[in-house]
Amino acid sequence: MTQLICYPTSNEKPLIVSAPRERDWMDESHNRYAYRCLPLNIANAHGWFVLNNAPFVAVWDGEPGLDAIRIEARGGNSTDLLATSHFGQGVITFRVDGIFRTDPGYDLWVGGPTNIIKDGIQPLTGLVETDWIPFTFTMNWRFTRKDNPVAFEHLEPICMIFPIDRRTMGQIQPQFRSLEEDPDLQNMYEQWADSRREFNKNLMVEGSEARRQKWQKQYFRGEMMGDLQKAAGHRTKLNLSEFE
Repeated sequence: MTQLICYPTSNEKPLIVSAPRERDWMDESHNRYAYRCLPLNIANAHGWFVLNNAPFVAVWDGEPGLDAIRIEARGGNSTDLLATSHFGQGVITFRVDGIFRTDPGYDLWVGGPTNIIKDGIQPLTGLVETDWIPFTFTMNWRFTRKDNPVAFEHLEPICMIFPIDRRTMGQIQPQFRSLEEDPDLQNMYEQWADSRREFNKNLMVEGSEARRQKWQKQYFRGEMMGDLQKAAGHRTKLNLSEFE
């Protein structure tokens, strides 16, 4: 069992919840079609959200200085805000009031909430060696437009975190190979490509089976081509534990 521990460094614990599958823009898609994309669903829930404790509006005037960002609390005391202008260059910095600990060899991926689009500002991503650090880290967002007010609501996610094994990337040997070197894979790919073309063609036909099915579900079901055997380890959702 891999551990992820947070030691709060203030009287108020960081607000941390497991990330949900749902996204507003996916809810608003026609017939919620966006949820048919299983990789999106898994990525949405692949970690934990750190939530904003107090609502505020921030605006950047386009200059590089610390005073170029104005942050105004909404309906609360500005001393409660986690957000500050700390680095300049149009960057908002959120403090995270906790020391995180992971197992030896594991980093903590720290970035914006996956597949959430926020107009006018972009989350920055970092990898933190949380198996040894005795201090906190920050989460940073950089404005993409000047003079454009950006609001962060109460309990809006300001950060997403999940552990990753830092040793893995250095051990990967990327390479190109000809598809002909793997006849089984080539055969399954060709079957899939043919079925994809046929399905898309039949989607244009009123009353067709493709129209009834609406979309192909092989990947969602973890079905390989041919005998439709299930892929080992396939998953359609994540159920993460909450911080206790």
